[in-house]
Formats: sequence, structure tokens, C-alpha cells
Amino acid sequence: MIRGVRGATTVEHNSTRAILSATEELLASMIETNGILEDDVASILFTATPGLDAAYPATAARKLGWTRTALMGFQEAHVIDGLPQCIRVLIHWNTDKAMDEIRHVFLRDAAALRPDLQFGGGAGGS
Repeated sequence: MIRGVRGATTVEHNSTRAILSATEELLASMIETNGILEDDVASILFTATPGLDAAYPATAARKLGWTRTALMGFQEAHVIDGLPQCIRVLIHWNTDKAMDEIRHVFLRDAAALRPDLQFGGGAGGS
């Protein structure tokens, strides 16, 4: 069975350091919270809102040692009232866990996106 694990975070600045640091933090939290192993991941999709172009968020997965997973990055559509400076991640994970056992992770200002799916994190980003 393949399941989607969602996550999102925000950054304060359009810089390589800010984008990669926030994405690494998000991925690490998603992986730890759900017990995800690279061998069980089919692919990961990354999106960034317009204006975040200093780095590819997917580079963060490589920095975590995930060298065999298929990664793809996209730019979010510009939405007038959308959350700015936001990076989103969708992990396609082969698992026997039920949908209700999946823990989605929203950090920093992204916690406001889906409080109904929120696990951990919160506006503070822990």
C-alpha cells in the first residue's frame, strides 16, 4: 500500500541556507514521526511558493543521505491570500499503516494551513 505523508514549513528569507535548513528540519520530522525508511519511499514531491528560488528544497533530502529516492520540485501557483515563503513536501511511502496512523507535519507558520492534520510542530516549529 502506498500512502502520502504531507508536510509544510515556512522560511523568513529567500536564501540557500534558510530554504535547506527549513526543508531538512521538516523532512527529519516527517521521517522520525512516521518511522519512514528510504527503502520504503517511492518518491518525494517538493513545492515552493513564488519568490523562493535561492535553492531547490529537494537538495535537503540529499543532504540527509537520501540518494536513491526519486525527487521532484515544483513552484506553487501564486495565490493572492496564500501563505508566503512556504515549502511543501509530499512523501509517497510504501507502508502497511492505516491512513489514520499517518502523522502529517506542519512547522512554523505552515501550522495554520491544516490544523486538523497537525502533528507536533505548531507555529513555533518544534
